[in-house]
Amino acid sequence: MSVTPETLSEPELQAASAVAGEVRSDVLDLQGLLSSDELKLRDTVRRFVHERIKPNIKDWYEAAHFPVEISQEMGALGLLGMHLKGYGCPGRSAVEYGLAAMELEAGDSGLRTFVSVQGSLAMTAIHKWGSEDQKNRYLPGMAKGEIIGCFGLTEPTAGSDPSSMQTFARRDGNQWVISGAKRWIGLASVAQIAVIWAATEDGVRGFLVPTDTPGFTATPIEPKLSMRASIQCDITLENVTVDDTARLPGAAGLRGPFSCLNEARYGIIWGAMGAARDSYEQALAYSLERMQFDKPLAAYQITQQKLVDMLLEIQKGTLLAIHTGRLKDAGTLAPVQISVGKLNNVREAIKICRDARAILGGNGITLDYSPLRHANNLESVRTYEGTDEVHTLILGNHITGIPAFR
Repeated sequence: MSVTPETLSEPELQAASAVAGEVRSDVLDLQGLLSSDELKLRDTVRRFVHERIKPNIKDWYEAAHFPVEISQEMGALGLLGMHLKGYGCPGRSAVEYGLAAMELEAGDSGLRTFVSVQGSLAMTAIHKWGSEDQKNRYLPGMAKGEIIGCFGLTEPTAGSDPSSMQTFARRDGNQWVISGAKRWIGLASVAQIAVIWAATEDGVRGFLVPTDTPGFTATPIEPKLSMRASIQCDITLENVTVDDTARLPGAAGLRGPFSCLNEARYGIIWGAMGAARDSYEQALAYSLERMQFDKPLAAYQITQQKLVDMLLEIQKGTLLAIHTGRLKDAGTLAPVQISVGKLNNVREAIKICRDARAILGGNGITLDYSPLRHANNLESVRTYEGTDEVHTLILGNHITGIPAFR
């Protein structure tokens, strides 16, 4: 009698999935494009995901719980602010950061998002635009996961168009008084420090606001159908007063926050392929074991077509991620190239996850399997750091020379 997925425990299914994926999936030998150090880093993060995230993610997702304690575990692995150098930061390459993002999102988009908010957004803002005192004060603790940061840019009425932000910082002698609201701010209710972007009389500026400052309130957005193992919040700022030393001195205009967004968008290029790969591997393992009409699902032509289409897009998307990473490490990566990766890889990953869910049949709607959870999460990934429409317009502007944003 054939063993079916219903008789396998989740760890056994994960093991079968991993074996199937390794043996059958890297048709183009993309692994051969990676150095021994890059492979070692990838394997270290992969082990962490298999041991720490995958056994727990079903319960975390169901309970809408973000395990705050994992921040220091990730810090100990060197996953926070990976691409930043100095101030206690790991100083890894762009490709290494990308590989880590891919493995983390194979676990769950929400956990990868934590690394992105902490490192690519909050830490990058301080590293790029902060004073030496600010860098020394915050970055070492943030790299260890002892200090959690958040990044307040999006507002209730200013998502894709941050130039219309209503949050305003008024100069009052040597202090700034900030009033306004932010929405969909990751980690805000568990963060100790918030990077808040606000309009001023001299344009947009960034401020480091301790979250225990009077007038600062972060409220988790609940309930959610996506990113349930992560935290996103509404922030209200009611006459929040900070000294001028809290201002990021190097940040002037929207160039400041956009430079951080590009770092986060880059990580998404890799992360989306992690979610897609995990979904594909589960569907492949399931189809090889699940018996229907006296043979496995994988023996049917329609199933094989679905698996092949998934595999092609994962291979192409991963190749795109590696190429983008090499450009970034060479210092030649352009923002429009990041838009190519973000738009393509997230869009294809969602389709892969949905097709993988279809192969799983009715079992695929349960949290015993990852594809539908990944697909739900990717709806958020598709929206944040630039929607499909925004990245389409960026590319349209690039190829025609005509901006069509208004």
